[in-house]
Amino acid sequence: MSDKIIVILPTYNESETLPGMIARLRTTAPEAHLLVVDDSSPDGTGAIADALAFADSAVHVLHRTAKRGLGPAYLAGFSWALRHSYDTVVQSDADGSHRPEDLPALLAAVDSADLVIGSRWVAGGSAPGWAWHRLLLSRAGSAYAGLMLGLAQHDITGGYRVFRATALERIIRQGIASQGYCFQIEMLDRAVADGDRVVEVPITFDVRAGGESKMSSRIVREALRQVTAWGIRRRMSNRTTSVAEGPRREHAHV
Repeated sequence: MSDKIIVILPTYNESETLPGMIARLRTTAPEAHLLVVDDSSPDGTGAIADALAFADSAVHVLHRTAKRGLGPAYLAGFSWALRHSYDTVVQSDADGSHRPEDLPALLAAVDSADLVIGSRWVAGGSAPGWAWHRLLLSRAGSAYAGLMLGLAQHDITGGYRVFRATALERIIRQGIASQGYCFQIEMLDRAVADGDRVVEVPITFDVRAGGESKMSSRIVREALRQVTAWGIRRRMSNRTTSVAEGPRREHAHV
């Protein structure tokens, strides 16, 4: 692949996991550049990222002044990548949950897609080490979002994704309102509404390698309420729209 590739890694208190994650990414996808988007982590993650960038010209760092949520961090990283003319943009966790070793398969799939989702819930995908209640919550959450929004994908909330820059720019130009758990759902819904080609590739989703999870029951409840509101709004409108009520548009792909 001759495209310019960048992996966006949002961080907040990921000092334990970031160096190893970057080392693995540089090994498994040496052609890719990396952008760490740090929200002023109090544990020194930003300084660690700066040191890694100083030692490796393929590593870049975007410092933000406060913790503003996962969605805004990704959007800041996406905007940076588009301004610097990258062709392929990857989003990944920095905590080791998303295996860098799965990235080559995702990058290969984007040759025939606009959005590739690393999926835990298709054949060959898995989430080893998860408690049964977390598995149930994640799978039920994806199924519920799919039912309410008419999305056919299996892993609707998954965050290991690869975008063609042309599709990504079109999606975010419309405006993304979600900041937390719903961010992944809204981005996918936008892509489907735009007629983009979406492919799921199996991945293994590991238990995070260090630090503390940012997920909470409050975040999940808020996501369920938001998805329910979107679904009801869509049904009441008596027309097919994206979650932000934008009309679906078909795009020709060559």
